[in-house]
Amino acid sequence: MADTKREIERKYEGSSAGGDTGLPDLTRVPGVAGVIDKGLAELDATYYDTADQRLAAASLTLRRRTGGDDAGWHLKLPVSEGVRDEVRAPLSDTVPRALSGLVRSRVRDAELVPLVRLLSARDVRHLVDASGALLAEVSLDRVHAERLSGGKGTADWTEIEVELADDGDPAFLDKVEKKLRKAGISRSSSPSKLARALGETGKKKKSATAEPEDTPVTAGDHVLAYLRAQRDAIVELDPAVRRDVYDSVHSMRVATRRMRSAFRSYAKVLDRSVTDPIGDELKWLAGELGVDRDQEVLTERLTESLDGLPRTLVAGPVRTRLRTWAHARRGGSRRRLIAVLDGSRYMDLLIALDALVTGPPLLEAAGGDPSKVIAKAVRKDYGKVAGLVGQALDLPPGIDRDTAMHEARKKAKRARYAAEAATPALGGPAADLVKSMKSLQTLLGDHQDSVMTREALRELSAQAHGAGENAFTYGVLYGREEQRAAAAEAALPGLWQAVEEQTAV
Repeated sequence: MADTKREIERKYEGSSAGGDTGLPDLTRVPGVAGVIDKGLAELDATYYDTADQRLAAASLTLRRRTGGDDAGWHLKLPVSEGVRDEVRAPLSDTVPRALSGLVRSRVRDAELVPLVRLLSARDVRHLVDASGALLAEVSLDRVHAERLSGGKGTADWTEIEVELADDGDPAFLDKVEKKLRKAGISRSSSPSKLARALGETGKKKKSATAEPEDTPVTAGDHVLAYLRAQRDAIVELDPAVRRDVYDSVHSMRVATRRMRSAFRSYAKVLDRSVTDPIGDELKWLAGELGVDRDQEVLTERLTESLDGLPRTLVAGPVRTRLRTWAHARRGGSRRRLIAVLDGSRYMDLLIALDALVTGPPLLEAAGGDPSKVIAKAVRKDYGKVAGLVGQALDLPPGIDRDTAMHEARKKAKRARYAAEAATPALGGPAADLVKSMKSLQTLLGDHQDSVMTREALRELSAQAHGAGENAFTYGVLYGREEQRAAAAEAALPGLWQAVEEQTAV
């Protein structure tokens, strides 16, 4: 069993200021009513990584620590500068599965081995307000580092750590820092104890999966930079998806779609005999990530529409019927998704993506001028969108128009992704196209959602009727969805005219 704690902290170089403790007087920090001595804790932490330090290269730390009030296994995941999520698991002799799964996209099949041992004597102070509530914990750590593998030697240093209390105001850390600076104490040059230990006890190795990031020059360079960003997004989002972090599943799904779209849009740059099989696997992964998601979106739309109705228009057990229907259609589960991420097929896909970006199957056009090669690909995608939008506008309302608008939406999404990849090379015109395609995609997406919602309402109405329930409300909601679809269709000509006027690629 693992739990997560959001950690907001800052590290400083140790100082002899303040006497034996190395800490200055913090009682005059604004908002601080008292400084409580919590005593000395002896901490013994062993940090684990692969032999080529894949976790360290991604700023991840995995340790087993004894001593203090949080003994156990800790995995620290970077969120932003000075902010990390610490996932904790109870003490055990081996890395807990709850944590090893969270680093699997980085580690793959490599073994996690003891890398560094840190022995710390931690002198702790609690800064509290007038009510006695904790504002921050300040500790002076005297650290001894021993290299266990990948190097030799030891290192010793002293550092000060200031960790914000749970739900505290990050601005309070600025007040503490101001006091520390006045005492001659400056920010640490190392982001973590592990980073400093690696730097002082042996040469830090570069991740085996990292690639040099040179400035893109050719068309191939630009396409590969975009693909590399999507590969990185999939790998980086893996722990968040496993932890069910909000929007992480959707974000990973988008990354898979961006890669597939780039394969098709830039087929003159990359050999499709290589990218097509990878694209098929990305489609499979997107499908697994999408299990339940489409149903959730549909249920949310129906629920919001129902909430917007006056009570006089709600007849029968509509909400109960909606919940029963949604539950019956739910086809996936968190357990299923985790099994997919733990499976060999997903690992093989990650390996294939690594191989693609490190040894890309470039075609002759890849060496061409991006202002020509990339622009031509974007124009081609835009032309497909234009054709489908024109077809939709020429059709009368009905199933054929619905289908044409749905196809136009899919092509608009591909054109948007192609323009995203082209923006570093083409600049403003490509960026403008991204915005235009996003607006078009939103309009067409709302229309398609209305089509799907009306299909769901017909199904719900039939079920209600068969159960002898009043189906009136479903008809009301159906009518409102028709109005939303009609509004989208009416807005399409004006939006498309604006898109055409703004398009300059």
